[in-house]
Amino acid sequence: MTLLKEIQPSTTQERKRFRLFQNRWWIGAIIVCLLVLGAVMFFAKGGQNVPRVAPQGHMTAPAIPIVAVAVKKGDFSVYLSGLGAVTALATVTVNSRVDGELINVLFREGQIVSKGELLAEIDTRPFEVQLLQAQGALARDQALLENAKLDLKRYQDLVKKDLIATQLLDTQDSLVHQYEGAVKTDQGQIDNAKLQLVYAHITAPISGRIGLRRVDPGNIVHATDTGGVAVITQMQPISVIFSLPEDNLTQVLGKLRSGAKLTVEAYDRDQKQKLATGTLLTVDNQIDPSTGTVKLKALFPNRNDELFPNQFVNARLIIDVKHNALMVPPEAIQRGPQGTFVYVVKSDQTAALRPITQGIVQEGTSLITSGLTAGELVVVDGADRLHDGSKVEVSAPNSGEPAPQRQYK
Repeated sequence: MTLLKEIQPSTTQERKRFRLFQNRWWIGAIIVCLLVLGAVMFFAKGGQNVPRVAPQGHMTAPAIPIVAVAVKKGDFSVYLSGLGAVTALATVTVNSRVDGELINVLFREGQIVSKGELLAEIDTRPFEVQLLQAQGALARDQALLENAKLDLKRYQDLVKKDLIATQLLDTQDSLVHQYEGAVKTDQGQIDNAKLQLVYAHITAPISGRIGLRRVDPGNIVHATDTGGVAVITQMQPISVIFSLPEDNLTQVLGKLRSGAKLTVEAYDRDQKQKLATGTLLTVDNQIDPSTGTVKLKALFPNRNDELFPNQFVNARLIIDVKHNALMVPPEAIQRGPQGTFVYVVKSDQTAALRPITQGIVQEGTSLITSGLTAGELVVVDGADRLHDGSKVEVSAPNSGEPAPQRQYK
């Protein structure tokens, strides 16, 4: 400002130029101040995202968020999978064994019935009449037989005294045999009539679940009807027939010859829900050449009716069980030029690269044969951002909560 005062212009035109220069100088000074102030604010705010410098002068990288789970130790089932269908051990169509009017149906559709339980009744009056007729014929023929026997005895005495011809004795003896045959026939008619009365009461031939009623009361049923009154299906126990590739046949037969009791598990169509557990019953005696598979039959108690005839299932034949096996999720397994490895979370919250040996993978679980110990934390999500020694922030699966801290050797 002192300098400006010293160079005051003398003419009017010089004074105008001087004032213009003086205004531009103030504008420039204000712009410079604003630029300086903006730069200070920018660096002050941006400095929050700049990695801090440690006392030793090294940059400290932020912790990488990852998800980790503990290595589990337990029994690992090795199984063979095949498609199968539930098959009843017995299915019986309940038919009438006599002709007549169906007068009573005693079962409920879908009911569980026992062997010998009364299911339906047929009008018994025609069979009662037949029984009465047969009994009357038997009484008549028995009376004739008794009289013929008395005559035979008289003829025998007369023949001994030589009072009648022997021919009469032979004729009477033949008549006795005829009446004996008639009595036996009459007894057969009585037994048949009684049997018809028994057949008029339709009972369950097996135990199981009865289906829908096929004939209503009031209809005339015949022994030759093919549809029957109802169908009974045995539900307990029940079987599952499934197929396995022929390459697995030797392994399965070897287990059966050794006397092993192989477990079979039945799963639903999506292989998510286990329906029932049973045992392998037998193996078919031939291989299907068109599919290269062999059929196997498993038996299930089915106490709670988990399985239903003709139901589609996924069968798992457990061929072996490895005890005290180490298991991790398949997501934890990484592969690189040096082979298979996982990232293990150490006690100082850093990730360490650990080479491992992986076994088979089943049911979303990988078997680890070497390289890990039970309880160690392995990374299952976020491993693609890690390297050996990375600082990590551990979270439990399916949550944002920190995973429990463990101390490892």
